[in-house]
Amino acid sequence: MDIIATTRHGKVRGRVQDGIATFLGVPYAAPPFGARRFRAPAPVEPWEGVRDALEYGPTAPKRPYRPPLDRLIPDPDIPGDECLNLNVWTPAAGEDRLPVMVWIHGGSMRNGSASLPLYDGRAFARDGVVLVSINYRLGVEGFGVFPDAPDNRGLLDQIAALTWVRENIDAFGGDPGNVTVCGESAGAISIAALMTSPRAAGLFRRAILQSGPPHTVPRDEGAKVVTSMAKALRVPATAEAFAGVDRERLLDVQAMVVGRADPIGGGPGFHIVADGDVVPADPPPPEVDLLLGSNREEYRLWFVPTGTVDRINGLTLRLALLRFRIPGRVARLYRATRPKAKPGEILGEMATDLLLRGPLNRLADSRPSRTFVYEFAWRSPVMGLGACHALEIGFVFDTLRAGEELTGPGAPQPLADAMHRAWVAFATSGAPGWAAWDARRPVMVFDHPGTGLVLAPREEELRVWL
Repeated sequence: MDIIATTRHGKVRGRVQDGIATFLGVPYAAPPFGARRFRAPAPVEPWEGVRDALEYGPTAPKRPYRPPLDRLIPDPDIPGDECLNLNVWTPAAGEDRLPVMVWIHGGSMRNGSASLPLYDGRAFARDGVVLVSINYRLGVEGFGVFPDAPDNRGLLDQIAALTWVRENIDAFGGDPGNVTVCGESAGAISIAALMTSPRAAGLFRRAILQSGPPHTVPRDEGAKVVTSMAKALRVPATAEAFAGVDRERLLDVQAMVVGRADPIGGGPGFHIVADGDVVPADPPPPEVDLLLGSNREEYRLWFVPTGTVDRINGLTLRLALLRFRIPGRVARLYRATRPKAKPGEILGEMATDLLLRGPLNRLADSRPSRTFVYEFAWRSPVMGLGACHALEIGFVFDTLRAGEELTGPGAPQPLADAMHRAWVAFATSGAPGWAAWDARRPVMVFDHPGTGLVLAPREEELRVWL
């Protein structure tokens, strides 16, 4: 059955199935190409009549994940210029003033989209939450730093989407005063920036950061990728010059420059920059309710399928310690608690704590009264992935069947029930069901069997990064 909703730009036609109304590919800003390329997002042109919102809209220009990650993380590519679009799932019963969650996908600022089946919002709508998922510009289009273009364009896209939510979500039964932004990896890093951005003030009440800490770089650091791409393209490092390059050629060169980088191993990549406008150089502590956490073995997504974990020996471990300026006593501590671990596993565990768990705990320490911390510990049997990066998403969305590339068949539904229930509770009331962060450092560890609250897990290791 079809259903009509009226937005400020025009009417959209969605579809009702099993009591859930779904609206897909709804534009929240104008297509960012042609004269608008490398510009801030522009308003949507209103339309006459009823616009179909029955299929996912175009995705931002990107390339697939490199092998073998492309098999583990499917990344749909839908052509078209109207890539600044969003999707809405809401109960079809006509309820109003429901809590709203806005999902910002991950993908290292250069991959991903809102059209992954893993991000289907039906379970949230089933449980009384309006779920919105958004697309935003990626890679050089969204995060390339130029002297003649606004910085952080992908972040500006996200702010435009949140503004659309504030202005339109009541037409879908949502409460614009009770919005929770949630995201994983680059999505969580984006949210950490949004929490301090004056441009995003008042657009959301709560935030959920999954496996992504606050992270910005200076403009000159952020511009390095554009400089490298410009050399390969043999054009000036300006938005005007890049706008004249064929889009496919630009993606080819982008993949060549940043294709081997990853969040744990490092390498050239795209970042949010502290521009003093969208993102303050010295941000204030965030004022929103906050739920944050990470997966116990984040590094295994990048280290295990690629064989990196086996290529790292004692010598390369010592060289990595020098590169990251990690004292030898820290490595000895990690070895003592993991006597059977390979050198690559020791390095991965330290990198996970240095780059993810440590910064997230520091954020919790900066504003403890309204912060809740979790850890995801269930280990996937697929390819030795363990409790790797991104594994928790299917449990949060209660979409386990869509995530079997990572989890394998038969992932524990009770664990999905527990995580999904906690996320719904936090979006509804600001309390996910366990104690807020304080001097005891309570962490809800999600595992199966054995979900429960743990005080200060692995504190001796964590302290070396705080």
